[in-house]
Amino acid sequence: NEALTLPQTLPALLAQGAHEVIVLNDQSEDATASVLAAFAQHPRLRIMNGQALPEGWTGKNWACHQLANAATGQILIFTDADVHWQPDCLNALLSFQHHHQADLVSVWPQQRTLSTAERLTVPLIDVLLLSYLPYPAVTRLSHPALSAGNGQLMLWRKDAYWQLNGHESIKHEVLEDVRLAQHAKQHGLRIALAVGRRRIATRMYTNHKDVINGFSKNILAATNNSSVLLVVMVLVLSFVYSGSWVLAFWDIRWLVVGVLGVLQRALVSYKTARPLWEALLQPFAFLPVMVITFRALRRAGAYDWKGRQYVRS
Repeated sequence: NEALTLPQTLPALLAQGAHEVIVLNDQSEDATASVLAAFAQHPRLRIMNGQALPEGWTGKNWACHQLANAATGQILIFTDADVHWQPDCLNALLSFQHHHQADLVSVWPQQRTLSTAERLTVPLIDVLLLSYLPYPAVTRLSHPALSAGNGQLMLWRKDAYWQLNGHESIKHEVLEDVRLAQHAKQHGLRIALAVGRRRIATRMYTNHKDVINGFSKNILAATNNSSVLLVVMVLVLSFVYSGSWVLAFWDIRWLVVGVLGVLQRALVSYKTARPLWEALLQPFAFLPVMVITFRALRRAGAYDWKGRQYVRS
């Protein structure tokens, strides 16, 4: 259901000069088909209708599997329909891949946020990526935990992708991007990561309900479905970033911890070309994170997304 976004994003993709752009219409119920029909004469565009979801697959993985089987190029780039590409992004991405000789490149688009709920939560993805994942270890060490991926934009060398058996190897996973990156590390493939800054952007969620539902479907999977680990992580991070401000009323030294947390968020905002004032929201981020965590634990890994229902595997 991307009828509202495709008129903005598809022309930019078609203008990148790729060998082909394949769009899979995955049983949309809005005007997506009509929008695609308006572009059908473009010589580089191929439109596919998604097949019924087989048992044991999640929808994103099944869609990407169909696309990969249809693609004819030697470089596969998976990108979501709501990702905005600026001119010449494809050349920049290919240059980055060539420079790093990477089998997998994953990019974190700049996250456009308009509502308070979005600003509180969505940039935390960048905070985790840039603050808690040592990038030299990602590129030089082979341990699978030292990897990351973002399904909004992933570039693969085709032979490397099929060496892993592609999305079929993680067909039941909701956190498919991270799992694919971990598989790449396990097989000795080279990974390179990048932030999109102003070149590539998207708006992940558009309201507080989607923010809660979207993150609650992923947050438990991020801890390998360990409820204990999730609770411990959320409590510790909430204590450091938020609780320190409360404790500063009793001991002023805790103010140093709180200020460091804000400065950390400010540095991440600078790196990702986000407004620096958003750093002031860091002490309040625990509020939606607690709601998201409670929702994920209450559903025990089950979730509804894009009109489909999934249960914990």
